[in-house]
Amino acid sequence: MRVERVPFRLISAATAAILLAACGPKQSAPPPQAPEVGVVTLEPTTVPVVTELPGRTSAFLVAQVRARVDGIVLRREFTEGSEVKAGQRLYKIDPAPYIASLNNAKASLAKAQANLVSTTAQANRYKVLVAANAVSKQDYDNAVAAQGQAAADVAAGKAAVDTAQINLGYTDVTSPVTGQIGVSQVTPGAFVQASAATLMATVQQLDPVYVDLTQSSLDGLKLRREIQEGRLKTSGPGAAQVSLVLEDGRVYPEKGKLQFTDVTVDQGTGSVTVRAIFKNPNRVLLPGMFVRAKIEEGVNQNALIVPQIGVTHDQKGQPTALVVGADNKVELRQLATAGTFGTYWVVSDGLKQGDRVVVQGVDKARPGQQVKPVPAQLPPTPASGAAAGGAPAASGAAPGQPAAQPASAASGA
Repeated sequence: MRVERVPFRLISAATAAILLAACGPKQSAPPPQAPEVGVVTLEPTTVPVVTELPGRTSAFLVAQVRARVDGIVLRREFTEGSEVKAGQRLYKIDPAPYIASLNNAKASLAKAQANLVSTTAQANRYKVLVAANAVSKQDYDNAVAAQGQAAADVAAGKAAVDTAQINLGYTDVTSPVTGQIGVSQVTPGAFVQASAATLMATVQQLDPVYVDLTQSSLDGLKLRREIQEGRLKTSGPGAAQVSLVLEDGRVYPEKGKLQFTDVTVDQGTGSVTVRAIFKNPNRVLLPGMFVRAKIEEGVNQNALIVPQIGVTHDQKGQPTALVVGADNKVELRQLATAGTFGTYWVVSDGLKQGDRVVVQGVDKARPGQQVKPVPAQLPPTPASGAAAGGAPAASGAAPGQPAAQPASAASGA
């Protein structure tokens, strides 16, 4: 088999052509375009400050009906769960032994009164006779002493009659207050005792009703400090309005008023009790219900609010936001929030007026990356029209201004 040799000069020429082609000018790739992100520019706005607290309802008045005399219950004169009036008779205890005691006390009083008449007449006679030396001074003194003892017996007899009448009156067990009566603890035929203070029933006044709320001492301290420093203004000279959220999430239609704040901090829980009062005409609120109350404490006139879609959380659970700087580079900010305002977070630290916060295209932006900021197009909120009286939360957020809802003071994100 014959192999033909390729001339060396041809191989060199081909190699040189390949090398020239490899070293030729390359075509440069177009630079990557900066991603477009939607931003809102923060501006101060007026936000009502609301403290949201858990609590439980309690009756305005609670009266335990207990036996005040011993005896057999003859009858019950009310329907369980019904409304009763103050002074209405609830039970009848057998009065026979107390009628007998009253009659005995009256008889003893009559005897003492008759004895007083006799001793008084004798003392008067002896007074004349002792002046004529017809009786001794000792006899006269004895007569006066007997008169005084008879008068004391009359007074004791009257007290015994009063006691017997009181005990007889206690056989009619009446309601001490007007309200709703609960389950009867005794039935006709039961024996009740005054010494054991037998519980017979409980009457509760449910209109109005108290709501006892629990607030941490730290939150109360912060609130008082903000008012003193002028960052918050009180709503007015009247009592703060309180709204109530029931266990099923519905808002109670009646507004309440603050009554007082306890002056003692519970050392076990570090909290204080705040009491509010609510009208309860339809008996919706029952004692012991768990509720959440929102107390309108004041107004923050320089609040910075950020749409919730622009706030995320890091691995430690701290709220963060992406902010576009003056050079259109993204930076990550750690935030501190002071509650919510509709669909917005109220930011107390980490942002300032004029900051551009990324709320759309957050997944495209990274800290240090160059971006193209454009005004965010946020969907309108259902209550955006109701917020027309307040300043807008952020420029670029006009289509979705914050709903006219108070800011929750619970620390948020």
